[in-house]
Amino acid sequence: MAARFTIASCGSMETRLPVRRLTRLVPSLIAALALSALLAGCSAVGLLNALTPSSTYTLTADVPYGVLPRQKLAIYRPTEPAPPSGWPIVVFFYGGSWNSGQRDDYIFVGEALAARGILTLVADYRLYPTVRYPDFLNDSARAIAYGFENAVALGGDPKRLFVMGHSAGGYNAAMLALDPRWLSATGHSPRAMAGWIGLAGPYDFYPIVNPDAKPVFFHPNYPENSQPIDFSPANAPRSFLAATRNDALVNPQRNTIQLARKLEAAGVPVTQKLYDNGSHTTLIGAFAWPLRWIAPVLDDVVHFIRTAPPVP
Repeated sequence: MAARFTIASCGSMETRLPVRRLTRLVPSLIAALALSALLAGCSAVGLLNALTPSSTYTLTADVPYGVLPRQKLAIYRPTEPAPPSGWPIVVFFYGGSWNSGQRDDYIFVGEALAARGILTLVADYRLYPTVRYPDFLNDSARAIAYGFENAVALGGDPKRLFVMGHSAGGYNAAMLALDPRWLSATGHSPRAMAGWIGLAGPYDFYPIVNPDAKPVFFHPNYPENSQPIDFSPANAPRSFLAATRNDALVNPQRNTIQLARKLEAAGVPVTQKLYDNGSHTTLIGAFAWPLRWIAPVLDDVVHFIRTAPPVP
C-alpha cells in the first residue's frame, strides 16, 4: 500500500492525500510554507501534522495514566517489527510555559521517532491555572511510570526508556531525571532511565521574566529546589542537551551550556549540541520532515538513543 499523509488544519476539516501528489510540490515551497506556519501560531502544528506520514506508526490515542482528564497520553508504535529486547521508549513532554499545549499537536514528533524504531509516548499534563508547581511534575512522573510498567506489553524495552522534553517540557524532563523526589513517589527512580533529552529547556530561570510563567512558580516567592541547575547527581542518567545559538526566549548559555558543564563536572556522560540555525520554536519543529534542513536535531537524538547502553 502506498504511504499516505493526513492533511489537516487548525479547524475540523481533514482529508488524506497520497505521497505522490505531495511530492509533485516543489520541496522548497513546502519548507517555506511550513516554516512560515510554524512562526505564525495555530496553523503551525496543523500544517506540520498535515505533512506528516500516517503509515509509519500505529496510534493508540487517549490512554489514561491517571484518573484526571489531562492525565492521558498517545502511544506511537513503530510499524517495523520490534527487536528481541523490544523497541527503545521515549516519553515526550511538550512546551508552552506550563499553561498551554496538548498531545495532539505533536503528531509530527511521535511519527518522527516511531518511523525510526522508537516507541513514543506523547503525554499531556495539567496546566496553569488549574495547577501550579509541582503538580505538573507529579503528572510527568506518573506518565513515565506508565512507560516503565507497560513497556513489555507495548513491545518496548524497559531498560532503554528515555524522557524527552522541549522548552517547558524540557524542564519537566530535567527535573524528573535529576531530582529523584518525583519518580520515587511512583516507585521508580531516575537511575532506571537509559537517558534524558532536553531541547531548549529552561534550567536556571529565576528571577522569572516571562509573565506567563510567573504565577506558575509563585513569583517572587519561588519554591526551594525547583530549578534543574540545583541538581547535579553523579548517578544522573546519560544526558542529551541541545539548543539553538540564537534562542531569544531561553538563553542557551545560562541554561543548556551551564547545566551540561555542571553535569559533566559530576561525571555524568553528556552530549551537548548547539545548532547555528533555527530558533527556540523551530528546534522542535525540525522533527517534522519539511523543516529538517534547519538542524539535524532528529538525527542527533536518534543516534543518542540508539547508542546509549541499556540500564543494567
